[in-house]
Amino acid sequence: MEAFEKKVRDNFGRQLFMSTIGAEMISVGRGSVEIRFPFSSKLTQQNGFVHAGAVTSIMDSACGYAALSVTPEEVDVLTVEFKVNLLAPGIGESFVARASVKRAGKRLAVCTADAFAVKAGEEKLIASMLATIMNIERKSS
Repeated sequence: MEAFEKKVRDNFGRQLFMSTIGAEMISVGRGSVEIRFPFSSKLTQQNGFVHAGAVTSIMDSACGYAALSVTPEEVDVLTVEFKVNLLAPGIGESFVARASVKRAGKRLAVCTADAFAVKAGEEKLIASMLATIMNIERKSS
């Protein structure tokens, strides 16, 4: 495992919110990340769809970790802004977000993510995100 992947996976393991929704990191590449979580009725809204907040959360984390994968070792990241387009209701057995870095600068990275609902092995695009991620000094654990 390359150093950037270890850094991303170790950081993800410390993010308690992702474990709360049952999310797991599926893949890490330099500048790209994939995160998935299973359907849970505890994550639905009033119509039975998975809540947009849960979907947005995995896209936000995927963007952040994609950005983290291209930073120096001593740098951590923090989301400073994002925009989400919700394209279809969250109906599926699981949900996956795939993010990639569009451009990483000295202080900011611009990332995109797409979220898909997975049902019977088929994926349906349900949301897209454009995010700005800021580099910050890593805090001691």
